[in-house]
Amino acid sequence: MASPDDELAQNASSVVNTTSDAERVDDGPSPSQEQSPEDETEYPSGMAVVLIMASVWLAFFLVALDRTILATAIPRITDQFNSLDDVGWYASAYMLTGCSAQLLYGRIYKFYSTKWVFLASVSLFELGSLVCGTAPNSIALIIGRAIAGIGAAGIFSGGMMVMIHTVPLHKRPVYAGIFGATFGIASVVGPLLGGAFTQKLTWRWCFYINLPIGGVAIAVATIMMKLPGQKDKLSLKQQFAQLDPLGTIVFLPSIVCLLLALQWGGTTYAWSSARIIALLVVFSVTAVAFAAIQIWKKDAAMVPPHILTQRTIASGAWFTLTCTASMTLMVYFLPIWFQAVKGSSALHSGIQLIPLVLSVLVASIIAGKLTQRIGYYVPAMFFASIVAPIGAGMLTTLHPDSNHSTWIGYQVLYGLGLGASVQAALIAAQAALPKPDVAIGTAIINFSQQFGGALFVSVGENLFLNNLASGLKSLPGLDVTKIVNTGATELRSAVPAPYLPQVLSTYNNALMKTMTVAAAMSALSILGTACIEWRNIKKSKKDQKGDKQPTEMPSSTPVEKTENDASNL
Repeated sequence: MASPDDELAQNASSVVNTTSDAERVDDGPSPSQEQSPEDETEYPSGMAVVLIMASVWLAFFLVALDRTILATAIPRITDQFNSLDDVGWYASAYMLTGCSAQLLYGRIYKFYSTKWVFLASVSLFELGSLVCGTAPNSIALIIGRAIAGIGAAGIFSGGMMVMIHTVPLHKRPVYAGIFGATFGIASVVGPLLGGAFTQKLTWRWCFYINLPIGGVAIAVATIMMKLPGQKDKLSLKQQFAQLDPLGTIVFLPSIVCLLLALQWGGTTYAWSSARIIALLVVFSVTAVAFAAIQIWKKDAAMVPPHILTQRTIASGAWFTLTCTASMTLMVYFLPIWFQAVKGSSALHSGIQLIPLVLSVLVASIIAGKLTQRIGYYVPAMFFASIVAPIGAGMLTTLHPDSNHSTWIGYQVLYGLGLGASVQAALIAAQAALPKPDVAIGTAIINFSQQFGGALFVSVGENLFLNNLASGLKSLPGLDVTKIVNTGATELRSAVPAPYLPQVLSTYNNALMKTMTVAAAMSALSILGTACIEWRNIKKSKKDQKGDKQPTEMPSSTPVEKTENDASNL
């Protein structure tokens, strides 16, 4: 039995700890409290970490590359298959299945072995690439793209889950920065590689390249990853139930109908057509039904409400959606500006994006390193939300006479802001959620990234084509349909010389209106940045083992505040 002196000492210690906790509060529990599972996790070290993460980065690079590599190869594919009407499906099949499967992977990674689900995802992506590379016709290519998209969704979520099991939280910003750099570089380099393969080899190499690189990633991951196995031993019926089959059945048609409506509306079909109206009605009904199912099922839902409504997750999802929407629009339409307005070849337009690639690479690594050093991810997000909109806004001022220094400088400024934004929300999600919920939290962030890209490619294409067509109609004597359907690299040969300056000006104006949407979305990211929680990701006291305690954000809470007062902040 404890003596009165011992009890007095324990009470005094409790008071001190309560005061200490109050001093550490930053919009929620302290990192050491929230990440207590981190304290007991044994992580690999040395070369094992490098090899594991390298295998993940390779797979991640291929997924990002596949989003844009077809941009410069599509004309050759449509010529071979005589499939101009299928052009939209080559990109949308990949994005539709990727978006649709993303949230489901959050449940799968929560309950099953991270290693084997990740390897299965890479294998599925490889299978889709093989089908595409050997496709005898357009239908087979579309099927291959759909299969690859399902695998890509698993790689997106799985990459983060592997990192969580491999790298301590306080070291993750640098590794996440490399993820971001990989995504940014692959997205921009994709059209360049696609053009090179198409001109020098065959468009099929846009898919064949995935096979050896993905094979290396699978081999290394299989050998080096020593991750936890299946979380719970459940019956097949219980396993099926925990994946929220009802929510999945309702969610898939919802997201597919929305993306198809945005892709087809105003271009393939009129917005007032029965097909588009039906798609939007089905989307609305299924979206409401999905929300109701998630509220009803609570923690067993595909997207548990308590995770989705968590402040950092909601803010991070918005931040990621807006930043990805902006980046996708710029990466998609800036090469078109170089090709159509400046007269560059498909290959050269990719080279002209190198300033954007390099600035994204540098900024993402620096942002990751600084985040690791200071312990907070929000400063990088503020930098991104301020600098990227300025750079994007400057890019909207480009015109046919813009010189090299202008478009290079604007790309660098935009790229610096963009590079600071990549992966910040994923680090925030890992800091804000207990470890069992991280898989679903990161899946929500990844979904917002995939959805933002898929949604705004459709929005941007609609806006561009409608503005281009309406602008060309004001020029008498031109075949508007012919010019709209002409590829950017062939524009000059399709337009009579007397009309070329006016057509180029119209083309430029249509592209700048699309880029204005990119600038606006980039600016709207500030809403997510302003609302996200400040949480310290540095090591807890237990991990530091005598090291100096990391500096916390200054708290407005007086030392005399009680624990209850602090918890209300």
